[in-house]
Amino acid sequence: MKRSVAIWPMLALVLASCVTINIYFPAAAAEEAARTIVRDVLGKEGKPSESPKTGDKPQSSLDLEGLGRHLAMGLLDALVPAAHAAGNADIDISSPAIKRLRASMAARQRQLAPFYRAGVIGFDRNGLVAIRDLSAASLRDRSRVKKLVAAENRDRNALYREIARANGHPEWEKEIRATFAKVWVQEASSGYWYQDAAGAWRRK
Repeated sequence: MKRSVAIWPMLALVLASCVTINIYFPAAAAEEAARTIVRDVLGKEGKPSESPKTGDKPQSSLDLEGLGRHLAMGLLDALVPAAHAAGNADIDISSPAIKRLRASMAARQRQLAPFYRAGVIGFDRNGLVAIRDLSAASLRDRSRVKKLVAAENRDRNALYREIARANGHPEWEKEIRATFAKVWVQEASSGYWYQDAAGAWRRK
């Protein structure tokens, strides 16, 4: 009897966590969408992600956890079906505007790449491109670098805004931007520069 009673606090916690995840920003789906776009822009082929490995658990713990999750999800489906559906939603990146922005950024990447490699520019912490060291570019290239960076940042700002709008949640723009900021750095080639969370420049 005591063991049965002890299950319910756990069920409450699982239910609360499920509701929170399902109502708010779908981080995993957004990261997958961001990685697809970033690899496309940087000219990288997608790689299958590996499933995280989990440690072995005692059989009794597994049974209890499985029972709790099963009951919690049943309650969740019955009480908050709309929240459940939101949590399972994908991030749509197929709108015509998003496709145009992806194509524009991918075409520009060939012009930006030499300046990434030379350390003239890098990825900033806000999901944009920043000029890191203009003196590393030749005098004749400096004006061109500024124009390329301005054009790239216009496209990036428009992309984050359009992804949020196309998915019916313009309020997600900040989270979309933060997700892309992380993925740009993760997918950057070795030798590219990026800003850490404090704004300091680091070389990958």
